Amino acid sequence: MSEVVEEQNCGNCPLRKKAEARPKSILGRLWRWHTNWCPGWKAYQESLQEGEA
Repeated sequence: MSEVVEEQNCGNCPLRKKAEARPKSILGRLWRWHTNWCPGWKAYQESLQEGEA
């Protein structure tokens, strides 16, 4: 049941934008916790770094 996600939508995520606008809110803290273990977020960050190189 493993799926390969070709493209992450983290850059356009409305929840991420709300969390970054108010980082001390419950949603902001939940988002930060989520980014510590989310494989999609980690892949998104790696793709950003590869794009810069």
